[in-house]
Amino acid sequence: MPRLIEQPVIVKAAGNKPKQIEEFVGRVNSGDESISIARMVSPGGWVEPAQTPDFREMSVVLKGTLQVETREGICEVKAGQAIVLEPGEWVRYSTPDPDGAEYIAVCTPAFSPETVHRDEES
Repeated sequence: MPRLIEQPVIVKAAGNKPKQIEEFVGRVNSGDESISIARMVSPGGWVEPAQTPDFREMSVVLKGTLQVETREGICEVKAGQAIVLEPGEWVRYSTPDPDGAEYIAVCTPAFSPETVHRDEES
């Protein structure tokens, strides 16, 4: 049976500047532990603490550029592109462009503060 998600829940974001996370599907809004789907809107100059999550994260950039730093280097994901990071991969997300970025993040299993494993020194 279809289940309408009438609106997202705003989830607190980590980072040096306010970033808006609108969770449509996930642990907080729909009680789903297998997947989370959220719209992210981050300002220019936003940097998130580095993390080594236990979940797979797929991000589709809708506007702007999402900078993705891994142990292998830095990747700039532009509007119309996507990136996939596997569980256990060290990563730091940022939006260095002045206009920031808007993107959709999908995590499997669903994102949780207990499984993101943020670096303490970030």
